[in-house]
Amino acid sequence: MNKRLMSVAIILATMLSATAKNDDPVLMTINGKKVPLSEFEYLYNKNNSQQVQQQSIDEYVDMFITYKLKVADAEAAGIDKTPAFIKEFNGYRKDLATPYLRDNTVEDSLIAKAYSHMSEDVDVSHIMLPLGYNSHEDDSIANKLNEMRNQILNGSAKFEDIAVQYSIDGMAKQNKGHMGYISAGKYPYTFEDAAYDTKVGEISPVIKTPFGHHIVKVHGRRPAKGEVHARHILKLTQGKSPEQEAIAKAQSDSIYNLLKAGADFVQLARTESDCGSARQGGDLGWFGGGQMIPEFEEVAFNLKDGEMSAPFKSRFGYHIVYKIESKGLPEFEDAAKKIKAAMNNDERSSMADKVKLEALKAEHKTRLDKKNMAAIKEAINSCGGYDSTFINKYADSDMVLGYAGELTLTVAEVLANMPVTASVNAENGYTLLNNTAENLLDAKTLEYETICLADKHPDFRNLINEYRDGMLLFEISNQNVWDKASKDKEGLEKFFQANKYKYTWDGPKYKGYIIFTANDSVMAEVDKFLATKNIPNDSIAKVLRTQFKRDVKVDKVLAYKGENEIVDHIAFNGPAPSLKGKWLVFKAYNGKKISWPEEAADVRGPVTSDYQSMLEKNWVKSLKEKYPVKVNKKVLQKVKDK
Repeated sequence: MNKRLMSVAIILATMLSATAKNDDPVLMTINGKKVPLSEFEYLYNKNNSQQVQQQSIDEYVDMFITYKLKVADAEAAGIDKTPAFIKEFNGYRKDLATPYLRDNTVEDSLIAKAYSHMSEDVDVSHIMLPLGYNSHEDDSIANKLNEMRNQILNGSAKFEDIAVQYSIDGMAKQNKGHMGYISAGKYPYTFEDAAYDTKVGEISPVIKTPFGHHIVKVHGRRPAKGEVHARHILKLTQGKSPEQEAIAKAQSDSIYNLLKAGADFVQLARTESDCGSARQGGDLGWFGGGQMIPEFEEVAFNLKDGEMSAPFKSRFGYHIVYKIESKGLPEFEDAAKKIKAAMNNDERSSMADKVKLEALKAEHKTRLDKKNMAAIKEAINSCGGYDSTFINKYADSDMVLGYAGELTLTVAEVLANMPVTASVNAENGYTLLNNTAENLLDAKTLEYETICLADKHPDFRNLINEYRDGMLLFEISNQNVWDKASKDKEGLEKFFQANKYKYTWDGPKYKGYIIFTANDSVMAEVDKFLATKNIPNDSIAKVLRTQFKRDVKVDKVLAYKGENEIVDHIAFNGPAPSLKGKWLVFKAYNGKKISWPEEAADVRGPVTSDYQSMLEKNWVKSLKEKYPVKVNKKVLQKVKDK
C-alpha cells in the first residue's frame, strides 16, 4: 500500500474508533474495541423500522454481538488494511460525504434570489465583446470593455454609439444595443444577475458569460407579465421591395379573413407561414417578457387566452397571433425545482461548494509552506526552468509544500499532477507548480474534512460505520461461509452423506446425459467414438466438444416426469418429442432413474444452504471463544428503560 493511502487509513481508523463522549457512553467492548451507545441505538432503530415484527432489546443484543464478532474477525484477518477494501470504502465515504461539503444556505439564498427576479422584468441594453482564446487575452478584452464603460460614464462617449461600433451582438447595428425588457430565467446567470442588481440609469461592471464579455445598462423596471403560449403566422417583408411588401400585406389580410371564417389556424400556419415555426403549426412555445420583439410582445401579452389578433407589422413582416394560454408567477415550491435544475448547469452549481471550501480551509489551517515553496522556486530558477533536471531531482521528494489539517502535500505529489511534461521557463513553470499545489490542497482539505465528519456528525459516523462494517462482514462471511461452501466439494459431499436421510423427493427422477447431433450420420460417428473410450461422466461434454466441435451438444439432466419431454420419452415411456432447429437427433448416455438423491450435486441448493448454516454455526461458536465480549449492563438497562 502506498504511504499516502496508509496515512489516510490510519487517520480515519483513529477518528472512527475515538473514545465515546460523556453523552455517548460505551455500551460494550468487543475484542478490546469500544462500541458507543449511539451506534447500537442507530442500528437497533433502523433494524426495527425494517421489520414487520419488532425485536426486543435482548433479542437484538445477541444478534448485534454476533455481527460485531464477525467484524472483529475481519479486522483480525487484516481485510480493512487491504488496498482493495480501502479504495472501495473511500469511494463510499466520498459519496456519503458530498452533502456535508457544501453550504446549503448559499444554495437556498441563490434560489430565493432567482425567484425574486421572477416578479419583475428589466429594460436593458448591453454591449458584448468576444471571449479570448486564453486567460491573458480574456483579461485584455475585459479591460478594453471596461475602458469603454468609463468613457460612457464620464460622458466622452455614448452607449449607443459604442454598441453600434464595437458590440458583436448581431442586432446591435439595428437596436443600438437595446434588448428591451427581459424576464428572469431566460439568460445566462451572470447576465441576469447584472441586469437585476444594477440600478435604473446605471451601467453594470464588466461581466463574463459563455457568449462573451458584457456591460449592461438598465433603463427601467416593471412588474413581470408572466409567460404566454402562442402561435403565429408570419408573412416576411424584411429585405423586400415596397411592391413585395404590399403583396405580403394582402396575403396576411386574406389569411386573417379565412381564419375569421373558421379556417384551422394550425393548418394555415403550416402551409402559409414564412416562420420556422410553421412545421409546428406556428407554435412558439412559452415565452416571457423580452424574448420577442417589442411590437410582437405587446400584442401577444394584451390578447386574452383563446383570442386572435388582426394582422400587424413588425420589422420582420406581418404577423397574426393566436394566444393559446398564459400564466403568472409560479408558486415558490414549483419554481424552486426549475431554478435548482438550471443552477446545476451554470456557475451557481459550484458556489455552495466554494463557500464551504473557503470555510474549511480556514478551519483546517490549509496553507502552503512559504519557506519550502521559496526553495522550490529557487530550484526551478537554478535549473533554468521547469525541466527534466528539476523533475528528476524532486520526483520522489518528501519535502512538504502544504498542509490541510493532518494531511500533508509533498513535492512528489505535486509533480505527479503537473499539467505539463515539456520544459517551460522558470516563471511559467513555478506558476503552474504553485497553481497545481493550491488545487491539490483544496482537494486535501475536502478529504480531511471527510475524515473529520465522523467526529462532527453522529448521523454520518453511524452511517459510515455501518457501511464499513457491512463491507467487512460481507468479505469475512464470504471467506468463512458462502464461498467456502461453494468451493469445498469434498466437505459438501461429506456433509450430504452424513445427512442424506434429510433429502427426499416426491418421486423418481431421471439422472444422466443427453447427446444431441444435427443428423444420424454424426450420431453414428459419436457412437463409434464412445465405443472405444471410457469417459467419466463429468468429462463427457468437454471430450465430445473437443472431438466434434460444434456438431455435438451435451445436456446434463435431472428431472421428474413431465419436466422435460425428451426425458419423458427416454425414461418414462412418453411419446417421441417433436424437435426443431439444429439438434434433431438425440440419445441417452449413462442415464438411470433414481428414487432418492445419490450425491450432493443431486440436491445442490438445499445441501449447500444447510452446509452454509453449519459452517455459520461453527464459525460463530469459535468467535465467541476467540474474542472477549463485555457488556455494560447499566448502560443497557438505561436503553431498556427508555
